[in-house]
Amino acid sequence: MKNIVSYFVFIFLFCSVAGFAQENQTQTQLKVKQLIEKKAEYHRLTGGEQDGYRIKIHFGVERDKAKSIRSKFSSKFNEFDTYEEYQQPNWVVLAGDFKTNLEAFESLKKIKAEFPGAFVVKGRIKSK
Repeated sequence: MKNIVSYFVFIFLFCSVAGFAQENQTQTQLKVKQLIEKKAEYHRLTGGEQDGYRIKIHFGVERDKAKSIRSKFSSKFNEFDTYEEYQQPNWVVLAGDFKTNLEAFESLKKIKAEFPGAFVVKGRIKSK
């Protein structure tokens, strides 16, 4: 008789834990879905941009020179996206989309050999 009671207690506990685990898994899936929706909404609101770092390789008043430097940079370092912006009164050429300062400085080491005046700047970058 004692074994039968122990058996039923064991089955009851097992079913309770299994039900709790299933409920917990459902809650986790719901939370993950909510987080994905929040990230999508944030991405939509920010235009797909976030705070980060880029490497400024040129700034000057001549647009043609900025275009030339951007083209030269792109041909040597095609792994980086390049951007040409007008920041009054200068045309600026920026490279890369780095989430951390460390990532930007690691890439800067490679770039400095060809563009010794390059330096890291904080700005808005494309989200990946």
